[in-house]
Amino acid sequence: MAEHGTGRSGGGTPPRTRLALPPMRPRAGRPARAPQVQAPIADPPDSVVAWAHYVDGIRNDCTELAVATESALRGEGFVWLGLKDPSDEDMAGFAQQFNLHPLAIEDAVEGHTRSKLEQFGDTLFAVISTVAYVDHTELTDSSEIVSTGQVMVFVGNNFVMTVRRGEHAQLRSLRAKLESNPERLQLGPAEVLYAVMDKIIDDYMELVTQFETDIDEIERLVFSRQGTHEINRVYNLKRELIEFKRCVVPLGAPLQALASRPLVAIPDEARAYFRELSDHHLEAREAVQSFDEVLSTILSAALARASVEDNQDMRKISAFVAIAAIPTMIAGIYGMNFDNMPELHWKFGYFLIWGIMIVVMAGLYLGFRRNKWL
Repeated sequence: MAEHGTGRSGGGTPPRTRLALPPMRPRAGRPARAPQVQAPIADPPDSVVAWAHYVDGIRNDCTELAVATESALRGEGFVWLGLKDPSDEDMAGFAQQFNLHPLAIEDAVEGHTRSKLEQFGDTLFAVISTVAYVDHTELTDSSEIVSTGQVMVFVGNNFVMTVRRGEHAQLRSLRAKLESNPERLQLGPAEVLYAVMDKIIDDYMELVTQFETDIDEIERLVFSRQGTHEINRVYNLKRELIEFKRCVVPLGAPLQALASRPLVAIPDEARAYFRELSDHHLEAREAVQSFDEVLSTILSAALARASVEDNQDMRKISAFVAIAAIPTMIAGIYGMNFDNMPELHWKFGYFLIWGIMIVVMAGLYLGFRRNKWL
């Protein structure tokens, strides 16, 4: 397997070798359980954006979802349904059809903020957070960089149902890619779950590359000789990185479960392939953590630089105030109008006072310049 760099090298990540899961077989010591067939759904709701029935990895020409679902639940291949923002009524029909748990249905309808993996009877339910990079011509202190969503996957022995929330992480191209390789679809619903997770983790890595570019730009602005105060931009980028981190980090636990625990609808031989996904996901997690540390360092450096520049400004102001205090003090003394002030009646008194003010002010100016206050 090819190595993938997650460091900030600027070279991006090389393409990975795609793996295929081994064929499913009943678990040792437990006979295959016959699916419980419910009343078929007559017509697919509007939330169903795509569906297909696959037998031996080949897409069946069946045009009625009810017939395809009934055939799949009888053990003839499997059906893959793709839904987008389904309603309660839509999911209620599928819950009855595939015997789905009410808690999983609730998450599919309302969405869930963190990735997770749960097992309900003979159905595996996975929530996977998705991310997309929001293109922008210039990184400002209010730029939106990360857009998030979720993909929920119901996996059974004879069906897989993907529920998408959000406008990104579209699975149409993934379905076409799998259909072009019947050997992969022949492996069953677990292969679809593997492919969906693989695609989403690849999206994470693409966003890692985009974040690396934005961080390089912020570094250049903050640390350049004519660097400007970019604290707001650094803070905004760090805030968006936290949003990205909330999507990436929780997926580690479901991947570890898939890689190490016996689960329904997942063949034991597939754990090695999910371990490969876990390793790939670890690269994204480590990259996010390193970016977080880099941005914290940049933010601290930007604050320190701004503080130093503010101190320099205050030193300049203090120096000019001290210089201006000399003529102010002398003018104040001789403006008191006392009768007994000999210098007032001296022929050269006016010129002497001017000379004293100029000499003292010039001396202070040179002293401040020598100490780099001015």
